[in-house]
Amino acid sequence: MACEVKISLGERSYPIQIGSGVLEGLSVALRDARGIVITDAHVDSFHGARVMGLLGGNWGKIVLPPGEPSKSASRWAEVLEKIAASGLDRRGVLVALGGGVVGDLTGFAAATYMRGIRFVQVPTSLLAMVDSSVGGKTGINLAAGKNLAGAFHQPMAVFADTDVLATLPAREFASGMAEVVKYGVALDADFFGWLEKNAAAIQTRDPAVLERMVARCCEIKADVVSKDEREGGLRAVLNFGHTLGHAIEKATGFSSVLHGEAVALGMPFALAWSMADKNFPAEDARRVLLLLHQFGLNVAQLKPKNLDWRELRAAMGQDKKSADGAVRFVLCDRLGHCGLPEAIPAEDLDGLLKGWCAHGIGE
Repeated sequence: MACEVKISLGERSYPIQIGSGVLEGLSVALRDARGIVITDAHVDSFHGARVMGLLGGNWGKIVLPPGEPSKSASRWAEVLEKIAASGLDRRGVLVALGGGVVGDLTGFAAATYMRGIRFVQVPTSLLAMVDSSVGGKTGINLAAGKNLAGAFHQPMAVFADTDVLATLPAREFASGMAEVVKYGVALDADFFGWLEKNAAAIQTRDPAVLERMVARCCEIKADVVSKDEREGGLRAVLNFGHTLGHAIEKATGFSSVLHGEAVALGMPFALAWSMADKNFPAEDARRVLLLLHQFGLNVAQLKPKNLDWRELRAAMGQDKKSADGAVRFVLCDRLGHCGLPEAIPAEDLDGLLKGWCAHGIGE
């Protein structure tokens, strides 16, 4: 049981293999290659031995500490030094075995080592399968903000084996579901309805349902990326919920709030202004909150305490979507349809942030 989604980018095109058991395809895809597997200690304990066995004796391994702090300039430099010490040349391959942190860091290492070598994404978290492993965005965090250093560097292939989700902790699974819901809210109302109907099966991690869900997310993202590889315009719609989300991650030190949890908090915030400025239906906003809650993302419980709205406001000013000093948000005029990022007037944004920090939105 498996399917394939194609990212169509001319000579940079590649397949995304999705479903039960697709990990076995690594041994064929990389039969004659030499390279290094980059993973973290947690993922390595579950899947490292199996992947190394599939790849054979020409492969080394770098194991990182788990968590967002590994997505740093110092860790990136350390990884590059280890790759260089291994003697890997320009024909070598890196394999990113892990979640979004491992995938982003490995991709950036591949983009910058010898000015670019090949790499393969093997996502082991739901969030990585539906979002970060697809589309060629790589990077690291800086003290100033999330993903402020990076490069566009497409992988050779993505192997999204849904079997590995069986070992994913409940909190990590819920975090990934935030990105799944994002696709429905911002880009596909029919998919949002499908998520509502299949919420129970998703929560039990039914294999067939998971395969269909991951595949649809990848199809949506593939369509956007094929039209705008380097985020010159359309691709920015994939950042629905991320403007506040990234600010929360920075304000909490990239440690206590998972990326998907931050996005789950960011979506109702963006919808609040969407209702005020774009006439987004209030009933559909309630449906979004309910669905997030069903997937373990209760926004009232997720919101960190004692957030300073001024700190969030300053972090938003350094977001990549900001332009000419204005903070821009992806907004929706109806379920399944959003526009390109646009500025919220400073006075209105300040009011929203003050209210959110004090009382929340949609709680």
